[in-house]
Amino acid sequence: MPEEVLYKTEHQETRTQIAEALRDAADQIESGTVELTNNTDEETVSIPENPKFEVELERLTDSETGDQRYELEYEIRWTK
Repeated sequence: MPEEVLYKTEHQETRTQIAEALRDAADQIESGTVELTNNTDEETVSIPENPKFEVELERLTDSETGDQRYELEYEIRWTK
């Protein structure tokens, strides 16, 4: 199935700023409507009452440098 990215943003933030964004996202998720906006893009989506929720923590190692990084992802999925 082809993938279509409707909205994406990525930037460096403090833990406090990230926590604030996640609290705002939690309020929107609880209300059932999430609005994503930045300077150029805007998307609004309705989330059903019982979507699938996934939490994933990965440790990745750069094959060239051996440097390790971590990724913590929270994902909500549903079918339309």
